[in-house]
Amino acid sequence: MGFQVYLVEKTPSIGGRMSQLDKTFPTNDCSMCILAPKMIEASRHPNIRLLTYSEVEEVAGDSGKFKVKIRKKARFVDEEKCTGCGVCVTKCPWKVDSEFDLGLSKRKAIYTPFAQAVPNIPVIDTEHCVYFLKGTCRACEKFCEAGAINYDQEDEIIEAEVDAIILASGFDLYDPSGLEEYGYGKIKNVITAMQYERMISASGPTGGQLERPSDGATPNRLAFIQCVGSRDTHHKLYCSTVCCMHATKEAILANEHYPDLEAFIFYTDMRAVGKRFQEYIARAEQQYKVTYIRSRPSKITENPDTGNPIVWYEETTTRTRTSMEVDMVVLCQALIPSGSMKDMSCMLHLSLNDYQFVHIPDRLFHPVDTEIPGLFACGFCQAPQDIPDSVVQASAAAARAAEFVSKDE
Repeated sequence: MGFQVYLVEKTPSIGGRMSQLDKTFPTNDCSMCILAPKMIEASRHPNIRLLTYSEVEEVAGDSGKFKVKIRKKARFVDEEKCTGCGVCVTKCPWKVDSEFDLGLSKRKAIYTPFAQAVPNIPVIDTEHCVYFLKGTCRACEKFCEAGAINYDQEDEIIEAEVDAIILASGFDLYDPSGLEEYGYGKIKNVITAMQYERMISASGPTGGQLERPSDGATPNRLAFIQCVGSRDTHHKLYCSTVCCMHATKEAILANEHYPDLEAFIFYTDMRAVGKRFQEYIARAEQQYKVTYIRSRPSKITENPDTGNPIVWYEETTTRTRTSMEVDMVVLCQALIPSGSMKDMSCMLHLSLNDYQFVHIPDRLFHPVDTEIPGLFACGFCQAPQDIPDSVVQASAAAARAAEFVSKDE
C-alpha cells in the first residue's frame, strides 16, 4: 500500500516459531516451504526496513505520532561485506547448546540460527566466544575472506517516527521441569513437543529420524501427554488451543516415517475446532494407528532395565486406573506469552489480562485494536491461536494500521 515499515525482530533472523516446525496441520504441508519465500520477499521489499537482532527500547508520543528508539545489537559481522558463505561458522572451534534445536544439538559461538535464516548473516555470541572472554582465538576473522568480522562493532541506536505500531511478539514455551510428576529432565526418554518437532524435521539434529535420547534407538510406541501445565489451577488456567492438533500431526508424521509405530494421545478434552480438524483426527485414527485415550496422567516413572517411561493414568470414560509402558513420551506443554510481553506493556502503557495477554477492549467490532489508538496487536500476544488464525489477525492489523495512517487523507 506504499507505506514505509520497520520490521523489528529481537532474534538474528525473522521466521519465528513456524521456522522450527516440520509440517503444518491439517494439510501436513512443509512449514519452511510456506515460510521461506515470504521471509525472502519481506527482506527484499523496498518499503520494508528489516531490523533483526534488534529490540525496541523506548516509545514516546501518542496516537499517530509515536517516537520509537530501537537498539540494533552488534553482530560483530559487517552486513555489507558478509557473503553468507558460512566459512566462519565451520572454522569456529567452540560449541554450545542450540536454542533453535532446544538443546538437542550444538551450535558454534558464531552462528546463523538455521539454514534458511533471513538475513543469512552470522552473529557472534559474546557470552561463549573465547575472543570476548579471554582475548584469544580469532579463527572466524582469520578464515573470513570477505573481511567481514569486526570485533569493534558497537550497538546502533535507531530513532524512528511512526504513525502506527503493530505488536506481534509471539509466544514462549512453558518449562515443564517444575512438574515433577512428568519426569522431564530426569527421565531421558521424556521430551517436549517442540523438541520432537525438531527431531522429526529433515533439517533437525537427527535428520528427520526419531531417536530415543537414552540410547538412540527408534521408538515403537509413543505417548503424547496433553495439557502439560495448561488447564491447571496450579499453573496456567487457559487452553493453549493448538496442542490437540499438533500432537495429532506429530503422531501422523511418526507413523509416516515408521509404519509399524503406534502412537497414543492422552487428552483431557478433544478441542478440534478449526476447518477440517475433526476430519484430520478421524484420519489419524483410521489410517495412522493413533489411539486417543481420554485421561489425565498422574505421573510418569521409568523402567530401570529398559529406560522406558511408564505412564500412570485413569481412563476417565471407564474410571479405570492403569499404566502403559512406552518407548518415549512427548509432553505437549502450555504455550505462554513472550517473556518480553511484560516489559513491552509497561513501555507502551498497555493493559494485560490475568494471563499476561494484551487486553483487547472490543473483540467483536475491533478485534486487533488495543486501548491506545494507533497501537494494534495480533497473534499469540493477545490470545492462544494457531498459524491460520494468526495470519488472519496479522492481515487485519495491517489493514487497520493502514486505515489509521491514511485517515487524514
